[in-house]
Amino acid sequence: MRKYLFALLLLLAFRPAMAQKASLNHIALWVVDLKTSTQFYQQIIGLDTIPEPFHDGKHTWFSIGPKSHLHLIQGAPMADDHPKNSHLCFTVASVADFIKVLVQKNIPFENWLGDKNAVTTRVDGVKQIYFKDPDGYWIEVNDAGE
Repeated sequence: MRKYLFALLLLLAFRPAMAQKASLNHIALWVVDLKTSTQFYQQIIGLDTIPEPFHDGKHTWFSIGPKSHLHLIQGAPMADDHPKNSHLCFTVASVADFIKVLVQKNIPFENWLGDKNAVTTRVDGVKQIYFKDPDGYWIEVNDAGE
């Protein structure tokens, strides 16, 4: 019995430590013009700013979830052509209503395949569109459930 107890204690003592559960804290985007990008995320996406600790005019922070933020950081030398597979995604109640905002602001959008002014409907029925922010970062907007 002692042998089994000792073996069990050894197994428990030397087992790999379990990884801590992680949660999203923030996403940071490096932008060319902080004012332009801030206005885009406020006026097009509808995000609210939150206090940021630097107060240096080079950062804007937004709330994007209960404990998650989007950080815009001024200083990118130029906008870049980012791949669509790397994108931010926001959920809205109605993709059709969101498209009206894009059309009104002359912001081009497309479906996943790249067809202009088209909507993708996923196999689960979720509608989605893609467009770029002022720095070329791709954004998906879908109606997966707000």
